Amino acid sequence: MYFIANWKMFGVLNTLNTLHKFIKFFRKFKKKRFAKIIYCPPNTLIRPMSKKLKNISIEVGAQNCHENENYGSFTGSVNSKMLKSVGAKYIILGHSENRQSGDTDKLINMKIKSALKANLKIIFCIGETISEKRKKATKRVLEKQIKLGLKSIKNKKQILIAYEPVWSIGSGIIPKNKDLSETVNFIKRKFKNNKVLYGGSVNSKNIDQLKLVKNIDGYLIGGASQDTKKFIDIIKKTYN
Repeated sequence: MYFIANWKMFGVLNTLNTLHKFIKFFRKFKKKRFAKIIYCPPNTLIRPMSKKLKNISIEVGAQNCHENENYGSFTGSVNSKMLKSVGAKYIILGHSENRQSGDTDKLINMKIKSALKANLKIIFCIGETISEKRKKATKRVLEKQIKLGLKSIKNKKQILIAYEPVWSIGSGIIPKNKDLSETVNFIKRKFKNNKVLYGGSVNSKNIDQLKLVKNIDGYLIGGASQDTKKFIDIIKKTYN
């Protein structure tokens, strides 16, 4: 099971101190269960966090990158090679917040190709809006995002799919189990042997409901991951 913490634009250097409690928990937890833990902090924390987590099985990822794989005059931008050089192993691409800020399917495709060349593993986010859901266009929207986002990419072994319905993110509302299971199965039919995660208002209160959906391979966790206790509770409850 994957547990990916997306810290978004939160976190200061002092946030690293909160990892001590999580590291202590993880070392005990790992003896009993296997879980893949990935922290995706703001870019400024990638280097110090990767150093702090170097000797345990927790990896660090980035949240986005510039599409150009080469260095150049792109003021304020960071590309995949730069992220790799400071310790990132994974990268979140296609998140709905970035799509709303202008990331098109074509642009996401370019970013994925660039990140793969830098040997980063991809957390590829897809999801429908509330109006698309009401029009019963979920599968059509996801199929388009998958087709265009992964165009001309043959080797998909380094890609995790994160289904994040836009209407769920930050709302506290999650899909019904039956609907979520059907959507995950639909995605898995498109990606045989690829892991499919769920993201969107995952927290320690609704994880008991979410874990009943047996075809989910893990979770992309936003707000709840910024609180160490809440993040630990999600992991514990997933296995209990």
